[in-house]
Amino acid sequence: MPESRLIPSIDKRLGAFLEVSRRQGAQPGEAPHKPAITISREFGCEAYPMAELLRQQLESRTRQSWTLMDKALLDEVAKSHNLSEQVLHNLGEKNRFLDEFLSTFSPRWKSDKDYYRLLCKQIIALAEEGNVIIVGRGAAQVTQRMKHCWHFRMFASPAFKVASIAKRLSIDKGEAEPLVEKRQKERDRFIRDFLDCDPYDLNAYHLIFNNDRSGPAKIADIIADYVLKG
Repeated sequence: MPESRLIPSIDKRLGAFLEVSRRQGAQPGEAPHKPAITISREFGCEAYPMAELLRQQLESRTRQSWTLMDKALLDEVAKSHNLSEQVLHNLGEKNRFLDEFLSTFSPRWKSDKDYYRLLCKQIIALAEEGNVIIVGRGAAQVTQRMKHCWHFRMFASPAFKVASIAKRLSIDKGEAEPLVEKRQKERDRFIRDFLDCDPYDLNAYHLIFNNDRSGPAKIADIIADYVLKG
């Protein structure tokens, strides 16, 4: 199933991200208090197109660089030791929340421990640096206690999600429907078993959006206003 078509190729975006992290790493001792944004979504919502529009808005309005991190980029960095070392060196080891957060891991969770510890470490380092939009990977739960982080969630009806996936992957709705159900169950299981959290606990988010009624551009507008105006 060509699910990678849901987001653009990561090559160009990875290069841009590494350049941003290199520039940030060239400013040692600076204590950033810039906002970080997490986007949680149900599978089939138009989160990546929205996040890209949000990034463009924020860069235009703040005249600063913003980094967009999604599953593909986070996984690419996490699976490469050299990339991980470069990112963590440039962004710094400012993970005062990490030990406290890792202590909350569910005792039921056993597999891939080192990989997800690294993933969480990178999410927290990126969030502490600020000017970042992190899509998925439990980032809202990982960064919940960081006061400069803003959390948003997108949801939609089953019909919307099936139609969206069918269109974006160029498959029929009969093929898209079980895919949406399967991937949503995987995401919910990850949040519950790994982070021991309820992904449907709305207390974790500043705002939630119904993707049926609000498109990517409108959601991006609202989030940008909400974050920049405090």
